[in-house]
Amino acid sequence: MFEILLVEDDKNIREVIYDFFDDKSKGKMRIDMAEDGMTALEKAYEKIYDLLILDIMLPELDGFSVCREVRKQSDVPIIFITARAAQEDVLNGYALGCDDYIVKPFSLPVFYQKAEALIRRSKGLVRSQTLSAGSLTLNPNNGILKSNNIELNITATEYKILKILLENKGTVVSREKLFLSIWGYDSDKNERVLDSHIKNLRKALGNNSYLIKTVIRRGYKIEE
Repeated sequence: MFEILLVEDDKNIREVIYDFFDDKSKGKMRIDMAEDGMTALEKAYEKIYDLLILDIMLPELDGFSVCREVRKQSDVPIIFITARAAQEDVLNGYALGCDDYIVKPFSLPVFYQKAEALIRRSKGLVRSQTLSAGSLTLNPNNGILKSNNIELNITATEYKILKILLENKGTVVSREKLFLSIWGYDSDKNERVLDSHIKNLRKALGNNSYLIKTVIRRGYKIEE
């Protein structure tokens, strides 16, 4: 049983998410709800949750503030649901410690898959799985990367980038998310350093370099 706290001030959206998640999980997700930031904090302090779903624009205390306070004592996965998709808001959310964003209007099946994946990852339910694409394999348990069954040596930064891309295979990972995941919000590095690491990573992968696709003005993805 997974415990979720859903914080959304719009009653209709709150109930639609609740009904879909409850039905899709066949009762394996138990969802508590709150309609304002202060109530959300009280619930988060009283109970251990497996996932927090936070709207940003909330009465009394906004989602950013709730996230900031929760992060002082917990690493619980957090997803922001918001109509605000401006880059500054996204960067601020990641800097505060959120794990993902979903923008309104959203697809409920996609939302559910994101939530389930975050919970499983945080619980270690996917750590034993070897990540793969083409003839490329990466074992997260021992950190061994192989291409055509030959072990490759790459830098720690390149390893982190590749692992994130493989974990999101088939999905575009934004440049902002990659940068923040590797270097953090307070880094004085320029985003161009990411391009340099991607270039070196492709070179290291040899005939598997084609797996890393550049999606113009969006980011990168692994695609077979």
